[in-house]
Amino acid sequence: MADAWLFPRSERSRTLGANLAAFMETNIIPAEAEFAAWDADAATRWTPPPMLETLKSQARAEGLWNLFLPDGTHGAGLGNLDYAPLAERMGRSLIAPEIFNCSAPDTGNMEVLAQFGNAQQQARWLTPLLEGRIRSAFAMTEPEVASSDATNIAMRFVRDGDHYVLDGHKWWTTGAGDPRCALLIVMGVTDPQAAPHRRQSMLLVPMETTGVSIVRPLQVFGYDDAPHGHVELRFDQVRVPIGNLVHAEGSGFEIAQARLGPGRIHHCMRLIGLAQRALEAMVERARDRVAFGQPLGAHGMVQEMIVASRCEIDQARLLTLQAAAALDAHGNKGARDLIGMIKIVAPRMACAVIDRAIQLHGAGGLSQDHFLAHAYAAARSLRLADGPDEVHIASLARSMLKA
Repeated sequence: MADAWLFPRSERSRTLGANLAAFMETNIIPAEAEFAAWDADAATRWTPPPMLETLKSQARAEGLWNLFLPDGTHGAGLGNLDYAPLAERMGRSLIAPEIFNCSAPDTGNMEVLAQFGNAQQQARWLTPLLEGRIRSAFAMTEPEVASSDATNIAMRFVRDGDHYVLDGHKWWTTGAGDPRCALLIVMGVTDPQAAPHRRQSMLLVPMETTGVSIVRPLQVFGYDDAPHGHVELRFDQVRVPIGNLVHAEGSGFEIAQARLGPGRIHHCMRLIGLAQRALEAMVERARDRVAFGQPLGAHGMVQEMIVASRCEIDQARLLTLQAAAALDAHGNKGARDLIGMIKIVAPRMACAVIDRAIQLHGAGGLSQDHFLAHAYAAARSLRLADGPDEVHIASLARSMLKA
């Protein structure tokens, strides 16, 4: 494949990739039906399925654990280019990333703690996250303001002695519905008079803190992704010690940018894996399903759907690998335009490919009998998560016009 010589991987990455692929096919893909049945039962769906911990233990024992974290002290020490194909492989199944302790938002939160947390914060929160004993959430988006512009964030952190007092409203806080969610990383305003990008700070808020309340779970096209969930939260006179401040006052925007760069590559590569699986389902369907006296694959329209999908997936993969290589070589700032490009391209590509796969599967493609409907909902949400298309387009255009 072209990516093998354009973007060569280390021997370690190739070995991990082979082991990961085998684990996925042997253990995870066959378990999807059991996970779906657990999720469909109202009595159990907001609790983690027992098989999850078994699979996590097996993955950890095989060295397939915390592969995302480039910090060799806490994680696998892989660069973005070496990790990208592993993220693609995990992305083939919506349940897979957590099994390898590589799922958002925990990945981004662990990166924040590893890069910006002090020793005490790392001992209390990073260690159990790295071990998979707890989960976390990231609370930034607010319903009352256009949160795609982070300078609009309105939630206040008011200093009161040796505490901050939090009052505000957040939503789309992914993961906060999970009974294992022990930590929120919350972004809010500490100094409304500061320069626009120095007003915000981040605080570590234990989920059990008095005044933190779940308003409701939110759905994505009818999927609530239990037990993880997407949650609307209220903060009513929530008091947290000043020692829970991440890094320094006014550094919230800086931390968010550091968090989002690698995370966008992870998201895009997982989407490429999901789209690749959808394409493989299309090819299988085209070979086996007969309509109007011949296999679907004999019809020119179906052939065009399959070929267009392969071209789009390969284009998105190569662009994302280029972004990963640039991030390794030049950091967030040097890779900014490429990261913006993949965040525009990959979710749109995945939506288009999965939509074609649904069409080719007929009415069944809309149902729970296939993974496609849920996959489409997940892919469509990524056109908004980590910044909507329009923000990335505007940022990329400004950069090009300035140059």
